[in-house]
This record gives sequence, C-alpha cells and structure tokens, in this order.
Amino acid sequence: MVKISMGNILEVRNLVKHFKKVQAVNGLSFSIPQGICFGLLGPNGAGKTTTIEMIEGITQPTSGEIFYKGEKHSDKFKLEAGIQFQSTALMDYLTVREVLELFASFYPKPQPLDKLVEQCSLAEFLDQPAAKLSGGQRQRVLLAVALVNDPEIIFLDEPTTGLDPQSRRNFWALIEAIKQQGKTVVLTTHYMDEAEQLCDQLLIVDRGKIIAEGTPTALLQEHFQHVFVCLDKQDIGPQQLQHLTTHTEQLNGQVVIKTESVENTLQQLIAEGISIQSLQVRNPTLDDLFLKLTGHSLRE
Repeated sequence: MVKISMGNILEVRNLVKHFKKVQAVNGLSFSIPQGICFGLLGPNGAGKTTTIEMIEGITQPTSGEIFYKGEKHSDKFKLEAGIQFQSTALMDYLTVREVLELFASFYPKPQPLDKLVEQCSLAEFLDQPAAKLSGGQRQRVLLAVALVNDPEIIFLDEPTTGLDPQSRRNFWALIEAIKQQGKTVVLTTHYMDEAEQLCDQLLIVDRGKIIAEGTPTALLQEHFQHVFVCLDKQDIGPQQLQHLTTHTEQLNGQVVIKTESVENTLQQLIAEGISIQSLQVRNPTLDDLFLKLTGHSLRE
C-alpha cells in the first residue's frame, strides 16, 4: 500500500507515458505541498504538458499512480481543480460575461460573477465579444474560467507565452494574489524569470526525466559557487583576454568571466589595463542552471 504524506495535496508515483516509439514521460515521481506555487520548468518538448494532462485526467498514463488528497482520481478532483490550458478557443459570439456564465453553469457552487470580474480585472471589457480580446485580456478571461468553481488547485500551462512584458507582469500579480488565498498553483513554463518570481518549489525536467528539484534559491546555491562578471567584448583586447586567469567565454558581444571573488577579478582587470566602464556583475539564473545540467539552453 502506498503511503501518502498528509501535507501534500498531490502526489505522483513513477509516471510514464509512451506515444508509439516516443517516451514523453519517463518515470516521474514528485509531491506538491498544499498552498504553494509548484513549477514545472523545462524547454518545449520536455514532457511538461503531457505530465500535467495526465494529472488532470485528460490523458491516460501508460503506467504510474496519481493521488489527490491521498486518494486516486475521483469526482472530488474534478470539482476542486481549475485548469487553464495552453491553448483554449473561446466562443466567437459570446461576450466575456456570457462565457463566464456558461462555465459557471457547469458547477454546483460557482464563484459569484462580480468576484471573478474583480479578481481578474475584467470590468473594462466584460461585455465585449470574447473572440476580439487582446492577448493579455484573453489570458485573464481564461484564468477567470479556471477559477469559476473556486478550486483548491489550479493548473496553469504556460499561461504567459506570447504576452508582452507588461501583460506578463500583470498576470504574475494575479497569480501572486491567488497564492495569497492559500490555493495551490501548478505552473508549467519555459521562462526562467517567471519561475524564479512565482514558484516556491521547482521540478526541472528534460526529455521526460527529472534533472533537478527544490526551491529556486536552493538549486542555484547547490550548483553554483561563482558569479558572472560581464564586459563588452570591445573593451578587452585579444592579448589581454589571454592573460586573464579566470574562466571566460564570449556570448552575445560580451566577455563573461566566472569568478568566486569579484574583488580579485576587478584587481586583475585593472592591472591588465582593461576598461571596466561596461562592467556588470550578475548572479547565476535558472537559465544558467539548465545549461549546466543539460548542455543546451532553456529556451531552445
């Protein structure tokens, strides 16, 4: 008999999914504590969406077990889960108000319409045709649809893909507000800044396998003891570059120096007569972590 931890709202055991000759998900096991934002991070094709669809009950796993509140999938999960899919078509001839009323009719105890409108900032276009909304407006409507049954766990599958920076930030604020209500958010994304901003715990996957898991801070501290000192390539001559004793690489018109001591690196740069006018110091990111673990960029 499988032992389920009482503090976890969701547990996945040895999840596998085959599509003909492709193994999209390869033995994933993880648990999600209640009331956190749990992130699935990885590139396109890593198995994130397939994993989420199996948890949601949309796709049947080849093998493995999924437990919600200590029980296998039941009507309780269907009533208490909210889902924002990666791609959802809205009805062409319905207003935003009518879309929300339609989805509310599917549940025995939906949230009041005015609460959803306020929570997702829909008032300014509530009576506009849903098919004519901007990208950011459309995502807010889809979030409201996912929240219409007042769910305990919300699945957001790459919800900010294609949005402009301001719309992305506005959507992040909505997710933060949902977290503050004590709800559990499961977020799939391939944006490292989004994961660092929103997620309390991360599961990094590639080719259907877990390659790292933990909090964003703990993962970065575990895998990096250095920072990056960056200079414009034009500020360093070829001979000066050869004299630098620390590890360097050239990326996007910059020379990037990995160092455990910014002070020592600065002294060396000055001693070599290198201009530090363009100098920038940055900490490692989840993008750097993914590159280190897999050998290819997070956004490929």
